[in-house]
Amino acid sequence: MRPPFTSCAMLIFGLIIFGFGETLLIASGSGVSPWTVFAQGISRLTGWSIGLTTFVVSCAVLLLWIPLRQMPGIGTILNIIIVASVMDLALPHIPVFEEPVFKIAEGALGVFTTGFGGAIYLIANLGPGPRDGLMTGAQRITGLPIVWVRSAIEILVVTIGWLLGGIVGIGTLLFAFGIGPSIALSMAILISLFGKKNSH
Repeated sequence: MRPPFTSCAMLIFGLIIFGFGETLLIASGSGVSPWTVFAQGISRLTGWSIGLTTFVVSCAVLLLWIPLRQMPGIGTILNIIIVASVMDLALPHIPVFEEPVFKIAEGALGVFTTGFGGAIYLIANLGPGPRDGLMTGAQRITGLPIVWVRSAIEILVVTIGWLLGGIVGIGTLLFAFGIGPSIALSMAILISLFGKKNSH
């Protein structure tokens, strides 16, 4: 619980960027990530802000770690607080477009931004996010391939969220197919820059 200052700084910066990317997807109106679809559905049902809803959902997911015997890290806790806070703070200030091409472009930018933030967060290595911990814990208990477990969880939450009024669209597909490559590309860029810095 006493990580190096640099790791903490990277963690916080990565989570801010990650939350901003998710907020760009929300503002685009073109569809959001599966868990945010779920949060949007709950938000419509309760009248809570998207940030508060995301915070409550994350806390509920963290409770599911108990039977899975998962142990949160400082990154897990900060993930819950920072991402939700950034959503509510940034959303009123992000432009909303009517033209479909700009909506899709804003959604694509959101996916890349989320991936970039996720890469910084992963490099900090201070504990998984609540949803990632649920996924790895469920995989360990069931013994099923991680891809099956992740797909089952995300299909379940996106279906419930959509039925409750969450937005599923092109942005959701962009996220599904683009988040992995975005994280991988971002990590490659960060490692390359970090390596160059160390070589001097």
